[in-house]
Amino acid sequence: MVGNPMKPLLLLLAATSVFCLPANSKAEKFTVKKIDGGLEVSKDGKLLTQYLTKSGAKPVLWPLIGPHGNEITRAYPMRDAGENERNDHIHHRSFWFTHGNVNGVDFWAETEGHGNILHKGFTKVKDGNTATIESKNDWVDAKGNKVCEDVRRLTFGADSDAYWIDFDTTVTASEGELVFGDTKEGSFGVRVAGTMKVTANMGGAIVNQQGDKDLQAWGKASPWVDYVGPVKGNTVGIAIMNHPTSFRYPTYWHVRTYGLFTANPFGLHHFKNSNDIDGSHKMAKGETMTLRYRVYVHKGDTEAADIAAQFKAYQSVEK
Repeated sequence: MVGNPMKPLLLLLAATSVFCLPANSKAEKFTVKKIDGGLEVSKDGKLLTQYLTKSGAKPVLWPLIGPHGNEITRAYPMRDAGENERNDHIHHRSFWFTHGNVNGVDFWAETEGHGNILHKGFTKVKDGNTATIESKNDWVDAKGNKVCEDVRRLTFGADSDAYWIDFDTTVTASEGELVFGDTKEGSFGVRVAGTMKVTANMGGAIVNQQGDKDLQAWGKASPWVDYVGPVKGNTVGIAIMNHPTSFRYPTYWHVRTYGLFTANPFGLHHFKNSNDIDGSHKMAKGETMTLRYRVYVHKGDTEAADIAAQFKAYQSVEK
């Protein structure tokens, strides 16, 4: 579809969708194409990930393919559990953004009465040396009442040894006063492959910018955290970086040794173990909140990938 000048430049997936798919040269690194249930992103002709508009209660990316061609996020529950994976936390779906308390509605867990994030359409899809996917989403309660909305933009980039996904989302209090409550159950992140998790005892490790490791990294504020471990005999890592212009930078981290890895700027009373602290955030009708992260997928450990230098490069990106 992409790279052939004889084919259409526009692809409409929905009435509200606008696509800009250039057909210019074979030098393009990224291609994006329509699939059942969403979009497929390839890099140099090989699958990188799929944007699934609905998995459980929300849009997700799955699978996320690592630098050696293997899946580096958990397969369950989209597929049977893979190597060293557990069939737990059905709501931990590879790569996602939700929150556990939004006006009292739980968008995090997939338990009775949970909320849903409904894909309303793609507003931009572009491929080439970088790729962009932009979508609109409504957050609704269990009865279908709209709570708020978001626009999320995913920008894919790469160099010779790594690739990254910039995830920028703006939440709007479209329906009235909006409160993102103080809970550890949130918000943006991934569930790493089973062999990467620290508790697999296969060499997995967590480290943040300050040097806190494994269990000590949970609940700490930091500009970045890297989760490293083996997949099919190769050491790989997923670093999540928080842009300085993001809401409440530097974010706190709900990162667990069993493989959960999320950035959460709201769960302060959990993270600081004090009921005297309230990390909730209230917005009046029409107000917005923007969160910005880079998911950096790399070979080797934190030092080999020079994550500190990679973060410096990311923080210099204008937003």
